Amino acid sequence: QVQLVESGGGLVQAGDSLSLNCEVFGRTVNRYRNTVGWFRQAPGKEREFVAAIRWQSGTTEYADSVKGRFSISRDNAKLTVDLHMNSLKPEETAIYFCATGRNIISTMISSQYHYWGQGTQVTVSS
Repeated sequence: QVQLVESGGGLVQAGDSLSLNCEVFGRTVNRYRNTVGWFRQAPGKEREFVAAIRWQSGTTEYADSVKGRFSISRDNAKLTVDLHMNSLKPEETAIYFCATGRNIISTMISSQYHYWGQGTQVTVSS
């Protein structure tokens, strides 16, 4: 059974920074061709891609809207993935989810991920 647990969400002001953490249980995420991604979903909107990291190579990808402000990293010892978010905007208020999948071709497509966490709420006040 694979389980992903997100943490680190909270209430911040516009322009603040926040870091989210995703821990993967029950899967050797550091083996094979696994990818871990972060997505977010605001009320009334579709889930959208934020960032992803291909575990073995360390290659990262970002949505255009977060490039230069967000960074994704992995800890190979702890089997966790962090999303560091800077200069947050009110419109980035959403539930943030991490997900993992194997042999993902396009990291931006949510349906390619096989396992999802429950999400963590990020609220950015203006």
